[in-house]
Amino acid sequence: MGKLVRRTLNGHQPLAEWAASDRRSYDAAVAVFERELGTGYTAVRADGPRHEGVTELPRDAELVILTTAMGGG
Repeated sequence: MGKLVRRTLNGHQPLAEWAASDRRSYDAAVAVFERELGTGYTAVRADGPRHEGVTELPRDAELVILTTAMGGG
């Protein structure tokens, strides 16, 4: 089961879940993913300790996190 979440100051906000074998749930998650990217979010695939930037929702991902640039210094 894949999960799409938005990173917030208080943790992660769930946005969508999909099963790789369920086209309808995956297509619905893709629609949310694309809408969020269109508003300025970037996405990373977060399977285990390694995070990789993505521009398309990987069907086999366990977790994809949407985030915005964070200031710091």
